[in-house]
Amino acid sequence: MTDPDDRTTPSLSPEAIELEKKVAAEAAAGLVESGMTVGLGTGSTVAYLLPALAARNLSLRCVATSPRTEDAARAVGLVVEPFDTIDRFDMTIDGADQISPEGWLVKGGGAAHTREKIVAVSADRFVVIADSTKTVPSIVPPIPLELLAYGLASTLRRLGPVTLRPVPASPDGGIIADYVGPAGPPEDLARLFETTPGVVAHGLFPPSMVSIALVARGASVESLTF
Repeated sequence: MTDPDDRTTPSLSPEAIELEKKVAAEAAAGLVESGMTVGLGTGSTVAYLLPALAARNLSLRCVATSPRTEDAARAVGLVVEPFDTIDRFDMTIDGADQISPEGWLVKGGGAAHTREKIVAVSADRFVVIADSTKTVPSIVPPIPLELLAYGLASTLRRLGPVTLRPVPASPDGGIIADYVGPAGPPEDLARLFETTPGVVAHGLFPPSMVSIALVARGASVESLTF
């Protein structure tokens, strides 16, 4: 593994970022084998994964973490099933908004983090794909949250600084929000969220959940394990 302290986040053009997303996604698609059950994440990097998977013409059973991913996957010919037909995955592939040197992730920019976490933890291997701008020295807010509508004002009071996103409810009816308070150690933030009634899920994913992160740097891919 490359020393995280030796990695720097370059200033990239939008075109270069999109290229890196594509490179990382195609590298992950190359790990998938015929006959696998595959969890499909949500987001702009996963958008490159779907056609790369379809182009391999493998026999796969897939579950999507959002209606957007489900529609896009079916549009390129992937077989997508309801989650109630599969209880585990050989591999889940998803993007990340932040990747710390220790392997903590922030996910949920696309408001799908509850389903993304369920699908990730149900996989034998959770593969993260990202462009180089997603590696950060440390995890910082905003941290995405999904909250129950019931008792929302009380939940917000106990969480501290949180902003509600002006977006529709999640596919499961949750309120999408972002914690914008002090950062602190991610494990402490995770504990706060997990012990606050009314929080359905948060966007912090621990290093123990990540099998490998494929981070594109230009046309090459760095494989990170934690």
